[in-house]
Amino acid sequence: MFQIRQQRNRAQSALGMLELIYHSIVHEIRKGHRHALLGLIQNMLQTMILVATFYFMFAILGLRGNAVRGDFLLYVMSGIFLFICHTKSMGAVLGSEGPTSAMMKHAPMNTVIAVTAGALSALYIQTISLIVVLFIYHAVVTPLYIDQPIAAYGMMLLAWFTGCAVGMVFLAIKPWAPGFAATASQIYARANMIASGKMFLANTLPAYMVAMFDWNPLFHIIDQARGFVFLHYNPHFSNIAYPVIVGIVLLMLGMIGESYTRKHASASWSAGK
Repeated sequence: MFQIRQQRNRAQSALGMLELIYHSIVHEIRKGHRHALLGLIQNMLQTMILVATFYFMFAILGLRGNAVRGDFLLYVMSGIFLFICHTKSMGAVLGSEGPTSAMMKHAPMNTVIAVTAGALSALYIQTISLIVVLFIYHAVVTPLYIDQPIAAYGMMLLAWFTGCAVGMVFLAIKPWAPGFAATASQIYARANMIASGKMFLANTLPAYMVAMFDWNPLFHIIDQARGFVFLHYNPHFSNIAYPVIVGIVLLMLGMIGESYTRKHASASWSAGK
């Protein structure tokens, strides 16, 4: 109230926003647990449980022969990691603070910072979990060999980007129809358990089944990632351009919708929550 506002140039404003984003990321990471390490361990356990579930499911159903040549557990993890990264990033963006949140009453805070913090915190947790789980597997079980690790991680970044883009669309819908946004996001996440293609190789599918899944950008991302992870797999029915284009289009639509929502936001929307 009694502070004198100081004029800042663009560089100072940018540094101030980056500092605010950093503190928001720390807040997002520690929101579930007081200690950030506990949140990381919980995410790792969720990943390992999901990997173990699909590993035994493949073994019981006798589907290991349909997998790619190479480490079978790495084949399972290559799909699980991207699926979890995509789903978690969507949930983080969808769950970020909206225009009617109490946090928006503080002058430096805005929805752009909240969404950026949610997205980057999800990427940070998923990246650390990926490194730790692969290191444990490499050190304890068997040495790992990834054909093109940088390109494979690029596919994880693409899964994160498309997840954030989908989350932005749901975030723009959320203030107008919160029940629909929550239900639709859950349906999308559950559908990706099958539609993402993490349980099979696109090259082994007949044409009519490929047509059932190639609408999904995550299907293309996982298939391309396996081409970078394994030396003896060359994807024929997927490409990188499609998820990039879909992600950009959804992100633009989500940003337009969020901007419109922010301008017409009403404080009564958050009443009673």
